[in-house]
Amino acid sequence: MSSIDRSQSVGGTRTYEVRTYGCQMNVHDSERLSGLLEDAGYVRAPEGSDGEADVVVFNTCAVRENADNKLYGNLGHLAPKKASRPGMQIAVGGCLAQKDRDTIVKRAPWVDVVFGTHNIGKLPVLLERARVQEEAQVEIAESLEAFPSTLPTRRESAYAAWVSISVGCNNTCTFCIVPALRGKEKDRRPGDILAEIEALVAEGVSEITLLGQNVNAYGSDIGDREAFSKLLRACGRIDGLERVRFTSPHPRDFTDDVIAAMAETPNVMPQLHMPLQSGSDPILKAMRRSYRQERYLGIIEKVRAAIPHAAISTDIIVGFPGETEEDFEQTLHVVREARFAQAFTFQYSKRPGTPAAEMDGQIPKKVVQERYERLVALQEEISWEENKKQVGRTLELMVAEGEGRKDGATHRLSGRAPDSRLVHFTKPEQEVRPGDVVTVEITYAAPHHLLAEGAVLEVRRTRAGDAWEKRNTEKAARPAGVLLGLPKVGVPEPLPAVTGGCAVD
Repeated sequence: MSSIDRSQSVGGTRTYEVRTYGCQMNVHDSERLSGLLEDAGYVRAPEGSDGEADVVVFNTCAVRENADNKLYGNLGHLAPKKASRPGMQIAVGGCLAQKDRDTIVKRAPWVDVVFGTHNIGKLPVLLERARVQEEAQVEIAESLEAFPSTLPTRRESAYAAWVSISVGCNNTCTFCIVPALRGKEKDRRPGDILAEIEALVAEGVSEITLLGQNVNAYGSDIGDREAFSKLLRACGRIDGLERVRFTSPHPRDFTDDVIAAMAETPNVMPQLHMPLQSGSDPILKAMRRSYRQERYLGIIEKVRAAIPHAAISTDIIVGFPGETEEDFEQTLHVVREARFAQAFTFQYSKRPGTPAAEMDGQIPKKVVQERYERLVALQEEISWEENKKQVGRTLELMVAEGEGRKDGATHRLSGRAPDSRLVHFTKPEQEVRPGDVVTVEITYAAPHHLLAEGAVLEVRRTRAGDAWEKRNTEKAARPAGVLLGLPKVGVPEPLPAVTGGCAVD
């Protein structure tokens, strides 16, 4: 029986699977791709289908090391499945598609559709055109055709959501290819952003994450340097919105009015992900990062003065071309001074198409590895020390879905503190749903999580929990023939588990 025949046997509906790689922008774009496909009549394939869907979409990243090799390896894995299943289609989108264009079809001629970062809304049309014409469709737009937030969306969470406030980036960091693939910054109108947030809150969402490649540069496209701080304050006036986060900012654009808005707006969480990349002024200059060590540490000092309990995290690149031992020691100095709650550390590796890939002074792998291990050891020690300061504190946690891998075995649940620290807590007798809020006392600290081993002090059932329950009740009631898999992740990935556009993960 062909794939088309099998689809007909479950109500004539074709299934889809979206595989996502890279930053939060890609994660959010994948929600749009899923929404577009479902709007066109597709249904999500069950979890674990592993390429058995009628349409498999790869939303790619050009920043990750060996991204192209990983893509072609995955495409090669699907080639025999596609050959044995007439009607199956494969689509490749995202940053790597924007970068490589015709190369993808040449190297993997069994791919049906290639689309870029600027025209994700065309996916259903391109799939249908490829099916009718029986040939690959490659369509890469050079500029944004429609702001992604105008497209249908399949939200992965009932209680937390990404909200894109801008796309593109005006920076020229020498290690990053994202601006060349995402284009110049384009901002949404504040009214459109707030209308989307209000609509989400009306549906039960209680936490939103404002999203942009350089989120705090918001306003440069609309001519208002204080637009981002105004947006944060406006979020504070939305009834029912309990938690506001944002990612990823840039030190160049992190101004005092933003710090004040964070400190003075109760629902803006005491958490900041501020990419450092290097603590060395010469290396920052070579990276074309428009700040220096003193400026960076000055921002951290101001944030801590205004928001004493803020958890600050960062991204750091080790082994950038030309980095000396003295340069690296400057990075260690900043880590000691800043005392990050968490740092995402990366060994520099060449990214084709970036200026840094052609620079002199490429560092031997052995040297990079040794520095990387020293940095990780230092940060691990600091993370643990900072987490130990949380022991004895009473915290409100938003209960999370899918974040505690051992919760079943330990009879615990997991949630996020206001500063986004992950807390595992004892499961109470009272029913608790993702999106509900519990109050606990922290009893133990590890470098990457906290424990609340005593009884839960309070359970607050929320509209967000109601929304989660409603969504899952509706799914359970659907006929067996409709193939809709449950979401794997119940909340946008906590900061900074996936780094922003200027990172090099």
